[in-house]
Amino acid sequence: MPALPHIDHLALTVTDISVSTAFYSRLWNTEPTGHMTDGPFIRRIFPLANGLTLGLTQHDIGSAKAFDGKNPGLDHIGFEVHDRKTLLEWRGHHGEIGVEHTGLIEAAYGTALSLKDPDGIALEIFIPAD
Repeated sequence: MPALPHIDHLALTVTDISVSTAFYSRLWNTEPTGHMTDGPFIRRIFPLANGLTLGLTQHDIGSAKAFDGKNPGLDHIGFEVHDRKTLLEWRGHHGEIGVEHTGLIEAAYGTALSLKDPDGIALEIFIPAD
């Protein structure tokens, strides 16, 4: 059995690359560091922690269907932080930039702060329970 791989990047399909780039730029307080245009698409690439990257892709031909986390495929993307103070800082940041969120949701397995991007893709900032 080979060693288990780690996740290198996430690539999300978006309907409007300009709107989504502006949203994620505000969310992460950074600009994309790369782009790809070598196919029938436009992609913007954002660096995240630990070498992970997030790619936003607008395909030349797409579906009119909106994202729905209840359909087979992606449910949500969870980003872990290391302490409650950082989670509270994210809650404050979302408020400052005008991003709607759920507030802190406590569960036996941890605490989450959930939000959606312009295409309705569910994102979560999470801290596991001790």
